[in-house]
Amino acid sequence: MSTQGQFPGAAGESERTRRLRSLGLNEPSADEAFDRFAHLAASITRAPIAMVNFINDERQMFRGLYIPPNSNDVAVDEGASWADRGIAFDLPTRQMPLSHGFCPHVVAQRSPLALDDILAYPRFSGNPVVDELGVRAYLGAPLVDDTNTVIGTVCVLDREPRQWGRERLRDIQHLAEALLSEIRLRDNLLAQQQEMFAAFDGSPFPIMLTDGPGQEIRYANAQHADTFGAPVAYGAIGLAYPQLGAAGLQQVIVEAYHTGRSTVLNDVRIQSGRPDVQRGQQIFSFTCTPLRAARTGQVNGVLTVGMDVTAQSRTEEELGTLAALLVDRLQQNGATPVGRPGIAGESGLVLPS
Repeated sequence: MSTQGQFPGAAGESERTRRLRSLGLNEPSADEAFDRFAHLAASITRAPIAMVNFINDERQMFRGLYIPPNSNDVAVDEGASWADRGIAFDLPTRQMPLSHGFCPHVVAQRSPLALDDILAYPRFSGNPVVDELGVRAYLGAPLVDDTNTVIGTVCVLDREPRQWGRERLRDIQHLAEALLSEIRLRDNLLAQQQEMFAAFDGSPFPIMLTDGPGQEIRYANAQHADTFGAPVAYGAIGLAYPQLGAAGLQQVIVEAYHTGRSTVLNDVRIQSGRPDVQRGQQIFSFTCTPLRAARTGQVNGVLTVGMDVTAQSRTEEELGTLAALLVDRLQQNGATPVGRPGIAGESGLVLPS
């Protein structure tokens, strides 16, 4: 398996955060598979609220979340508050500080935690979620992956005291074990993607992969590093490459991510240190192709390919053809293309993540 172009975690990051990054779980966006699992956890434990919670060095991220529908059977918007849904407390986003709640304790102790009545435990009764969200009972189990890293929890909550008992404790532990199958699948797909990157390592064209809403740099091949410099691990494009950021590449990549359609940026002039380049400038064109999760079709990243057009006339079609060839190589390694990606206006590439 090739590792060229892969970045270690940023200095000071915990192994847990590095694992979440590598699994694509280091941001709080909704995930349909985890939402379904949270619903299952609520059903089995008969709890009103359930979460699949991943925890990095800075925050808790509820990738899976179940909140019951409002009790009056009145239709509510998807983004409605928990109060509008008939729930007595509200959580405006799928994230929470590490100081709130009880999942960080589960992760730190690497063991399940059952609180029948939080007010009966002086250690926990002053937690902000008690007063701010009205939580009175908690049951959670750690998610320990195949590297023996605790990456988060499966948990359920109630607004009333609960006698969880041994059966419910056993249920939540079994649920955590079952969820690890989903994590294991993602890990296996990650290994496949790493093999796909090997197809890019020897390419003479700069290639970069970014992911998430912030379009953090996940991969850059050797040619990209030689041409534009080695990026900071998981850094944003504008910070890692000021010249590319100033030329508008960040905006074009973000456009591809949000629209799900390939975009092209032409006539990007970069100050070059090459002695054979006249006036010290190289001119590049870039095509940015959205990447989609195989199961959901959701865009989760962007593949950017550059072409040096300084001394030759290259067309947008040629650049798109190059991107399409790279997509074909990905397809041979297990990816599934949609349409004919790489040409501006077409739909994108599916990766199994």
